[in-house]
Amino acid sequence: MAQGCDVGSPLELSGVTMLCTLFLLLLALGTVQTTRPCFPGCQCEEETFGLFDSFSLIRVDCSSLGPHIVPVPIPLDTAHLDLSSNRLETVNESVLGGPGYTTLAGLDLSHNLLTSITPTAFSRLRYLESLDLSHNGLAALPAEVFTSSPLSDINLSHNRLREVSISAFTTHSQGRALHVDLSHNLIHRLLPYPARASLSAPTIQSLNLSWNRLRAVPNLRDLPLRYLSLDGNPLATINPGAFMGLAGLTHLSLASLQGILQLPPHGFRELPGLQVLDLSGNPKLKWAGAEVFSGLGLLQELDLSGSSLVPLPETLLHHLPALQSVSVGQDVQCRRLVREGAYHRQPGSSPKVVLHCGDTQESARGPDIL
Repeated sequence: MAQGCDVGSPLELSGVTMLCTLFLLLLALGTVQTTRPCFPGCQCEEETFGLFDSFSLIRVDCSSLGPHIVPVPIPLDTAHLDLSSNRLETVNESVLGGPGYTTLAGLDLSHNLLTSITPTAFSRLRYLESLDLSHNGLAALPAEVFTSSPLSDINLSHNRLREVSISAFTTHSQGRALHVDLSHNLIHRLLPYPARASLSAPTIQSLNLSWNRLRAVPNLRDLPLRYLSLDGNPLATINPGAFMGLAGLTHLSLASLQGILQLPPHGFRELPGLQVLDLSGNPKLKWAGAEVFSGLGLLQELDLSGSSLVPLPETLLHHLPALQSVSVGQDVQCRRLVREGAYHRQPGSSPKVVLHCGDTQESARGPDIL
């Protein structure tokens, strides 16, 4: 029975049971959706939450109607607006500044024909948290275009961005974590945040730069990054100090790179907090031995599947004391195993730690030892 529904005595059973049943029923109902009057062609749905519908928000869907739809009038208490797939070629402050827009928390402008946005396009959206500009033709971002909104999620994937400045992602977030998706663009250069800038550095914690045209790890120094993806870029090597200033990074993905990646010794030593490293899908990966992973004392997961790094060197666990699993070859999973031996260990001695590997597609097969 849920907390607060305990029965004190048999005499109280009937009344308490009825109250608890009603309480649990209200919890089960959760969110209630109702349709509200809306602009012709659009759909307005009101979602109510909490006990006795004490909280509500309105989602307005004006997608796939054509460019004539803007500026579209929306209810004053609209929380999310979908303007995707309308063949919109431009958005500006007048389009996004009418009644109802100032309280928006989510705005979807994906799958349009946007090639540019004005610097003040989102200046009146003081509560905007999620912005989707994916699948457009944007070639540039104005400086400080997001500074007026407390954004936590910006999707700019599948555009035509070539050169992007980190300072463009300065938001009015007051320290809130920011997730930025820049995947599937044409980015060949990422301008670092100026060290002496008047505004504080963007609070980007998750950055997806996969499938661009970066030939080197960009300078992301002093960003509070925890997740970074550089998948599918034409990276050729990891230069010394490439990850300088990213000590808080916990997840790094370098999968399916388009160049012949060479990993030098100590290439990841600036990442002492890294827990997951993905190097999968790099069949021509070259490295200088297990010293490549020196300094990764907290790494728990390593993905080398689809690479030529088999067999693994015996010194791998020496450099990766926290390692729990490694993926190698095709569908082969290795896990950390402490071998105690047939006899009791002598005082002061350490148990033998080995990697046991087995085919993930053949669960009945016994594990092999590397």
